[in-house]
Amino acid sequence: MSTDRLWRRDEEVPAAVLEAIEQAVVLHGRQQTQGSDARDIAVALYENGELIAGGWGRTEFQRLYVSYLWVREDQRGQGLGGDCLRQLEAQALRRGCVDALIETLLDEVSDLLEHLGYVCMAHVHDYVPGFTRHIMLKVWTPRG
Repeated sequence: MSTDRLWRRDEEVPAAVLEAIEQAVVLHGRQQTQGSDARDIAVALYENGELIAGGWGRTEFQRLYVSYLWVREDQRGQGLGGDCLRQLEAQALRRGCVDALIETLLDEVSDLLEHLGYVCMAHVHDYVPGFTRHIMLKVWTPRG
């Protein structure tokens, strides 16, 4: 029995295929667990109609997963990142989340997150040359 198998690599693999692989992995993982309630969560701050800060992620299994948190460069240093994070946290708490998870490669962001109540659960030195990956967790209600 012969098959016509064909490997495609790098640029030969269309973006739609990459997305299909990602969705299949996520679906498989969720099928292994019980009670997935994944929902997107987002916040965006505008000034004079222009986006100046925002963040998004998801809530699932009573946890806030923050994927992205961003402040426009000329608006940094004013506390807007912390404000965005607090907005996401407030929404997550209303959804019944008991903790929040966020990762960063920047030491100064890790320090800010600690100031906001997050604890470094793990870090990987030189995750990207010259940068440490910080995995941060904030617990509102301990899990049983």
